Amino acid sequence: MNICVFLSAADLADRYTRPAREFAELLGKGGHALVWGGSDTGLMKVVADGVQEAGGRLLGVSVEFLADKARKGADEMVITKDLAERKRLLLEKADAVVVMVGGTGTLDEATEILELKKHGHTDKPVVLLNTAGFYDGLKEQFRRMEEEGFLTRPLSELAHFAKEPAGALAYLEESVGAR
Repeated sequence: MNICVFLSAADLADRYTRPAREFAELLGKGGHALVWGGSDTGLMKVVADGVQEAGGRLLGVSVEFLADKARKGADEMVITKDLAERKRLLLEKADAVVVMVGGTGTLDEATEILELKKHGHTDKPVVLLNTAGFYDGLKEQFRRMEEEGFLTRPLSELAHFAKEPAGALAYLEESVGAR
């Protein structure tokens, strides 16, 4: 399975890097490929290293203004003109999506895939890996959107929140039938 991971390129504390590395190792050992933003910095590097060291493939999609940070030695690396094209290609290459901790770019990517699911333009499973409760507030906001009629589909059909890496991958494998 090609698993797109949206995540930060920042250098982060161990409470975030340790679970990301664990997920990456599970992904690689499971024979899956990482589809990611292509960066060789921060949390993106941690995940790419973990996948590659565990025998998984790396499919990167970077953008021109970040091309100098693109990982050398990825199995595939595409450089796009802009962020919109990057997101489109990331989603095209993926069978499933995991959202790890990140900033505004990660949030933008996460909400786009959820909007596509809401309107029936994709049925790819989406997991938010809620490391250290990072997405507790977002989950609460989504629940409020659901309760007050802003979501046309139940939140449970749009995304799954996982606390641990193993649960995130198990959900994806079950959803896609990739066991």
